[in-house]
Amino acid sequence: MARTRTWATIALAGALGLSLAGCSSHGGKRAEEAREAASAQGRAAVDTPRWTFAMITHSGDGDTFWDIVQSGAKQAAVKDNINFLYSHDANAQQQAQLVDAAIDQKVDGIIVTLAKPDAMKAAVARAEKAGIPVVTVNSGSAQSKAFGALTHIGQDETIAGEAVGDELDKRGRKKVLCVLHEQGNVGHEQRCAGVKKTFHGTVENLYVNGTDMPDVQSAIEARLQSDKSVDAVVTLGAPYADTAVKARSDAGSKAEIDTFDLNAKVASELTEGTLGFAVDQQPYLQGYEAVDQLWLYKYNADTLGGGRPVLTGPQIVTKDQAASLERYTERGTR
Repeated sequence: MARTRTWATIALAGALGLSLAGCSSHGGKRAEEAREAASAQGRAAVDTPRWTFAMITHSGDGDTFWDIVQSGAKQAAVKDNINFLYSHDANAQQQAQLVDAAIDQKVDGIIVTLAKPDAMKAAVARAEKAGIPVVTVNSGSAQSKAFGALTHIGQDETIAGEAVGDELDKRGRKKVLCVLHEQGNVGHEQRCAGVKKTFHGTVENLYVNGTDMPDVQSAIEARLQSDKSVDAVVTLGAPYADTAVKARSDAGSKAEIDTFDLNAKVASELTEGTLGFAVDQQPYLQGYEAVDQLWLYKYNADTLGGGRPVLTGPQIVTKDQAASLERYTERGTR
């Protein structure tokens, strides 16, 4: 464990070093800030101190959803004159180690996800003890306030699941396969439970290994082949929707594929009619508002939400809305 924490500290220290390397002289600092401004197509709108905020998420490698979250966070960071650091690990213990590393580096604010809250509770408590304000995003809305975070920004997963159940009812579906790609993620469990709460038909959970797309495809295909009564498949992340489409084709099924989250591929498949609908939780907004919340707190002791989560979703996106959103998904902000 000590060796793991040392690695995490070194990794974050390296990120800090890279971000601050250009700041050793006045000219270097200006060059670094110019590069950041150019990347976000904007400039700092404030003259507050150049605070450092760290975002640590439970994302695995190559997850397009978190690319969109980062896009929002980075653009807000440029506007707010923030040095923004991002790190991630799908393993909850490793994610906690990254939070510890950020605390050791004495960052000015931390943004963190609570996909597996029990593993993150102590790390968030250490940040609070060190006087570092914390904002939670995306997952863990039920635990955020109890853990001492300023606020939670994201969608309520149970409410989002209920919205899916209602939409499936409108579409006349009778039996749904809810595909969970990360075991132990409380948000995923809440989504499928929400679907079951409002859907008038049958909901079955299918647990798959989300880090192995061929395994995901074969698992969905096998279930669709063995149970022809399944007329809808709900995936819990945009990258898994296209995999479910392939599984449906190979299984010879006519089940509708629906998904949580939106990206360029999902928007395109919605427009084509390959997918039924998507549930957008606006990840760009989650990243943007999390950085803004920390800046507001540091600058003016402001907090959002009045003790309740700040909701960014759900929004049901169908073929009719997808075309108008495609240009935003292509630039990586929806």
